[in-house]
Amino acid sequence: MKIVDTKIKGCYEVFPLDLRDHRGRFVKPFHQDDFRDAGLELDIKEEYYSVSKKNVLRGLHFQLPPKATIKVVTCLGGTIFDAVVDLRIDSPTYLKHFAVELSEKRGNLLYIPEGLAHGFYTLSEEATVLYMCSEVYSQEHDTGLRWNSAGISWPVMDPIVSEKDNGLKELEQFHSPF
Repeated sequence: MKIVDTKIKGCYEVFPLDLRDHRGRFVKPFHQDDFRDAGLELDIKEEYYSVSKKNVLRGLHFQLPPKATIKVVTCLGGTIFDAVVDLRIDSPTYLKHFAVELSEKRGNLLYIPEGLAHGFYTLSEEATVLYMCSEVYSQEHDTGLRWNSAGISWPVMDPIVSEKDNGLKELEQFHSPF
């Protein structure tokens, strides 16, 4: 496993074991001991995936304390433009954002600590995104920021966005509890 710093403190791009041969490939996206040895804590309590069509943007999502969650996301099929925004008031990267391409071909993951908003835009015809989470989903604590309010240079400015995501608060209206 290779871990690469991003410009957001505590957020890492991870390249897991990815063995390829004439039969195809074998990828181990998570191994608790490897993560712990690298200083990345993740006690997986819930795992799910989404399938999105081209031009779909999901986010920017997070859960509020006490149900805040660490997430590890990866793209199992297709390609996405994945982005995070640091909402941790005491962080040296507070209100900064970072984006990376996650894809089936690259096999990379993004480790997202608590206190970061997360979203992605589908670049390929379809993309399957796997989320490994340290906390179970809580509708009461589920929230987010409007996708175009954090200064992220998304690939397009007219994505397909859910009604819920279009109704999220703008970054400047958000008072961070992190």
